[in-house]
Amino acid sequence: MPYIPFTEEQKIAANSVDLADFLRLRGEKLESAGREHKLVYYDGSGKHDSITINGSRWFDHKNQVGGGAVRFMRYFYGMDFQTAVQELLGRTVTPLYHSPPKAAVREEKPKEFKLPEANENMHRVFAYLIKQRFIAPDIISYFAKRHTLYEDKEHHNAVFVGIDESGAPRQASKRSTNSFGKTFRITCGGSDTRYSFAHFGESEKLFAFEAPIDMLSYLTLNPENWQQHSYIAMNGVYENAVITALETHKHISEIIICTDNDEGGIDAAERLTDILKEKGYTNISRKLPEFKDWNECLKAENGVEALAAVPHRRKEIYYETLSELRYFRCSPDRIIDRLSKTLRNGQYRYLAEYALAASAFFIGGKNENAMFDRLKSKLFNEYRAYSDKGKTTSKQDDLKNAYKAVTRDLRYNQSRTKEEIIQTSKLLFQLADCAVRCETEQEMSASVISQEEAQEEISEAISFGFG
Repeated sequence: MPYIPFTEEQKIAANSVDLADFLRLRGEKLESAGREHKLVYYDGSGKHDSITINGSRWFDHKNQVGGGAVRFMRYFYGMDFQTAVQELLGRTVTPLYHSPPKAAVREEKPKEFKLPEANENMHRVFAYLIKQRFIAPDIISYFAKRHTLYEDKEHHNAVFVGIDESGAPRQASKRSTNSFGKTFRITCGGSDTRYSFAHFGESEKLFAFEAPIDMLSYLTLNPENWQQHSYIAMNGVYENAVITALETHKHISEIIICTDNDEGGIDAAERLTDILKEKGYTNISRKLPEFKDWNECLKAENGVEALAAVPHRRKEIYYETLSELRYFRCSPDRIIDRLSKTLRNGQYRYLAEYALAASAFFIGGKNENAMFDRLKSKLFNEYRAYSDKGKTTSKQDDLKNAYKAVTRDLRYNQSRTKEEIIQTSKLLFQLADCAVRCETEQEMSASVISQEEAQEEISEAISFGFG
């Protein structure tokens, strides 16, 4: 395609396209997932749903990559920059079959699900789970008798089985039992991810875990009448098995999310909570392990040094930045000037402060101060780190777009109706959120640089014989 000199406004417009709406028009399938949408597609290896979309932003959780709308078109459809921008601006529409997803590189048929051949005994699995993981023997025996936990014949891995409503195996994951060397976890080919290792009791409670060993550890720590409740291991942080369990066990009304106490587990808990609320479930709570995960808690109970919980740094910085925002009385005639100067100087915290104060001015009436605090609380409650992925440049683009929307509104809407006042306040609120996210990203980048510099100093000291 010949080079097209797109203007900056055209590039911004293309990169700001709502991807969910755009992809639906192209015939792609999307499913609602809390505040996001999941892109669902198939290739030779089966069904994929690891890409989540939020407005013009997207993130591939499997490959840990994301960005804006233009990058999506290049990543997913393999388009060049010129074609991607033209598509998003609506100048051309390339048929889907001309630009297949990257994942569609193999023409294999989906694998048939087959359980690994069982070993004649479970000696290694019992030894591993009891001696290294401290799982109670009676808990292991319970699942072994139901054939949802066994030892495979070829490599002596622990096999955890997910069964459907009729009791037929539909999913299996393997966990190595090596005492030394590299360990691994893998889902068996052809598994139906709607099912997973689980136990279903008669009470209304369902406890959801990331992995089978977390689940078994929790049962060991909380053995009293455990069989009356329901438990499920998600084999990661995806919600498919939990949703299926709730749909097929109508008596369950209370969900307790027990994912790990680290960044991935915290993100998973919030994402699952949003998805469940959207589906009408309201009785949802979070149970945090004291250490990194439930097996680390079990290790600590047995006098073994346990891995500590890992704070969610991004979330902490966002909240810290919010807490530093201070109310000041807004001057309507100076709003654009203050927003412009702080944006130009990269003073994201002050930009957020001005934007939030202006938002409070428009809808706060005589109670601007109280409204400012309410808006801060709204930002605090609505922030989801799981949807705050992507590079600094992408977040800066979002901030610039929000700023342009605000200034355009302030310049051309001098006399406002009630509805227009609310809209102006919303735009300023969104600008404040974008500014706090940019400040958060800036703080995280500075923290990484500081850690790298400290490591370099240590390395230099050691090399000179001071270590």
